[in-house]
Amino acid sequence: MLLNVKGLSEKEQLTYSEMGEALEYLYKLDYHPVAVKFFWNREEYDNFQAEKLPGPKMTVCQIALAARMNDYIIKADEENLLCGNAKTCLGFREASDEEVEGHVKYTADWDWAKECLLAKPMLPVGQLKGFAMAPLHKSPYEPDVVFMVVNPLQAYHILNDYIGGTKSSPTLQFNHTVNSAVCGGMVWSYKEEKPNMNTMCAGSYTSGKTEKGEVNLYIPGKDIAAVVKQLARRIANYGGASMIGSPGQEWPGLHVCKKCPMVKYKDAQPSTLVQLRATSEV
Repeated sequence: MLLNVKGLSEKEQLTYSEMGEALEYLYKLDYHPVAVKFFWNREEYDNFQAEKLPGPKMTVCQIALAARMNDYIIKADEENLLCGNAKTCLGFREASDEEVEGHVKYTADWDWAKECLLAKPMLPVGQLKGFAMAPLHKSPYEPDVVFMVVNPLQAYHILNDYIGGTKSSPTLQFNHTVNSAVCGGMVWSYKEEKPNMNTMCAGSYTSGKTEKGEVNLYIPGKDIAAVVKQLARRIANYGGASMIGSPGQEWPGLHVCKKCPMVKYKDAQPSTLVQLRATSEV
């Protein structure tokens, strides 16, 4: 194993570089975990040195790609946003009847569409000045939320490690809205200070390069170290990240059929190897 997991499990404090690398390597993630920061002060936002800025207007999902898939630190504000749903969830504008029209397709009922819109997680109107996203392993700030795109089995392990690591609750509940999965999902996690998981919405599926059946997962920034420490402790005890079947397998979900006798391995006996070599030499 490339990481010193035992060393990580014994450290009092982890760096964001260690956290990001541990999450990616040990959970076998396809993408970088994204550290999200909200800026409430315009001067702080303006002075924050990002590596990239959006060129044309983009959705939050597309902005996240810079960190999630391209390893860039990026920042954006209201002027960079194409997605109206994100502007509403982030508090850059108030919900309007015009926006309700875009939600009727989900409900086939205008009044209920308005109820669904108003029920979305939203930041206070006019207070957020901008946000930044960075790969967790190179985050220059303490993240408010850590956003991950993962497959369902990776999410299962991460959320179990949240429960085991924080000991804040033995069960978890999540927030699903008719759309605004990424923007609303991370706002809910930030406001409630709880992990969140939701499916792709229309925007995150078509604009966010999330076409492989993944889910969106959010961990409050204050808790991400506890998740990584729990992961490291488990591996130090059992030898691998997987909780499926016999714990301790390196890949989360090695036993494709739980306890199936056809999907197991046994040690090769030295005598058998010697016989095979002898036979091949003859």
